[in-house]
Amino acid sequence: MGLLSAKKVVSYRAVREEEVDLAINLIRTSSASAVPINLSETLLCLINNVVCRVAFGLKYEAEDEEDGKNKIYTVFQETVNLFAGFNIADLFPWMSWIHKFDGLDAKLDKNFRHMDEFYDKVIDEHINSSKSSKTGVEDLVDVLLRLQADSSLTRDNIKGILMDTFVAGTDTSTAILVWTMTELIRNPAIMKRAQEEVRSEIGIKDMVEESDLHKLSYVKLVIKEAFRLHPPAQLLVPRETRENCTINGYDIPTRTCVLINAKAISTDPKYWENTEEFRPERFLDNNVDYRGQEFELIPFGGGRRGCPGIIFSVVLVELVLANLLHCFDWKLPLEMKIEDVDMSEAFGLAMHKKIPLCLLDDYRIC
Repeated sequence: MGLLSAKKVVSYRAVREEEVDLAINLIRTSSASAVPINLSETLLCLINNVVCRVAFGLKYEAEDEEDGKNKIYTVFQETVNLFAGFNIADLFPWMSWIHKFDGLDAKLDKNFRHMDEFYDKVIDEHINSSKSSKTGVEDLVDVLLRLQADSSLTRDNIKGILMDTFVAGTDTSTAILVWTMTELIRNPAIMKRAQEEVRSEIGIKDMVEESDLHKLSYVKLVIKEAFRLHPPAQLLVPRETRENCTINGYDIPTRTCVLINAKAISTDPKYWENTEEFRPERFLDNNVDYRGQEFELIPFGGGRRGCPGIIFSVVLVELVLANLLHCFDWKLPLEMKIEDVDMSEAFGLAMHKKIPLCLLDDYRIC
């Protein structure tokens, strides 16, 4: 349907740049306070807002939220936690009855109702509105409703696609940005080189625009190395074998669930030197890319079943990172050393940093 084609992704440029500008201004207001900013939280809100506007046409903000977060943001977080949480019935299906008593079934039902009501509201607003989007750009719901008129696409199908887009589009992009900034703060020389490239190429401009991204070759290598060392989805979407096959002497019967360990592949010493070292320079003489053509690096999967959102995700990650490097000088909180940065991973759909990344930021006046 072309929703995530290169042409369509370009049409969302204004949305991305507006939201990044708002986020940069928010971070800038904290610069004078000498209080570390929670980058994990800030980046999640930023990506959430971009995905909301692209998928639904606008941000769903609630003025009565005490903590300043919109309702859908809160529900989304709960959805991700439920998806990723431990469920004993997944291991022992015959024990599913226990979740009627431990509260899990009730939480799932409540969350489903909230998300279902939200998607109904979004769809009805698009059907009843003469103007599909505040941005003037056709969003995901517009496309799906247009397709529904000429296909067997049901309302439930539309809700399912919206859920996949929202969860996958927000969680993974946030994770890779946080890990990239974490690795940069742990490697000052790499941070300095990336900042020097951005600032020399962008000059006195206040913000990095998408039209500038093609100039930032080293920043692209930094992101590629982050994808290698911290693929957001370390286990790719499960696949099922369609026929009997034998791999490395192992017989795999038909209809076997197969999980691909992207992290193990991208840190395999057979293909990578110093696998645990964050070193973007490794790609200077190495043309391996993450777009699914070389199987040594497949954070987005590969082939026709690879992630359809790769173009959308990469341009957003590049834009956000470039602006963080251009606009601010980043430091660890006072009395904290590089070796104190916790690199533990949190269990979940996307492999997030377990301890939020909190840094001091000095706004740079061009």
